[in-house]
Amino acid sequence: MSEDEKQDFVLGNLCRALRILENSEHFYKLIPEVRINFVFALQDARKPLDVAAIPGRITAFNGRLQVPSYPQFGSSDHMARAMIEIMKFDPKKRAGINFKYTEQLQVWIEKFCNQNDLTFGMIDRHDEHAGIRTEDGRSMPWKIKKLVESSNGLVPDVFYENEALGKEPLFVLVGNSAISVAEDVVSIADGYFNQK
Repeated sequence: MSEDEKQDFVLGNLCRALRILENSEHFYKLIPEVRINFVFALQDARKPLDVAAIPGRITAFNGRLQVPSYPQFGSSDHMARAMIEIMKFDPKKRAGINFKYTEQLQVWIEKFCNQNDLTFGMIDRHDEHAGIRTEDGRSMPWKIKKLVESSNGLVPDVFYENEALGKEPLFVLVGNSAISVAEDVVSIADGYFNQK
């Protein structure tokens, strides 16, 4: 497969995954204050330019998902760097999405993961000392390394970061493709909100 074909596959997969999110009755309710980052990395991604995402992030308006633009490479920094670090431990996990965290949702998602053969983990930001937090580029490798260490050497399918100074707590769901990530996060959203 040529480089253009690899990029086309990633972009097309993200576009199809966005349709899955848009068709969900409840997914928009999981949009956090920082909005949604949805990314899919090339197989040999080494830098954020190798990761496709939605420019401007995904938000909602009047109960409808708002996707401001088609996916592009280099449109994410934070989630792109997270996926690059994750791929160092599990190269198959190339796609990821962040979404809203609540304690009630955490309890439900842990049960959901147990019932659906998904792994679950957390990043405790209270362990992150100031030297790592304030030095540019050190926080993300530290967070993913701590996540993997606390998860028996594996990258969990679903994990969350707890709240820290100036940081919103968030869930992240990762998988082998944007479509599989979209299907899983929609299953979570629809399952959680349909139980109420």
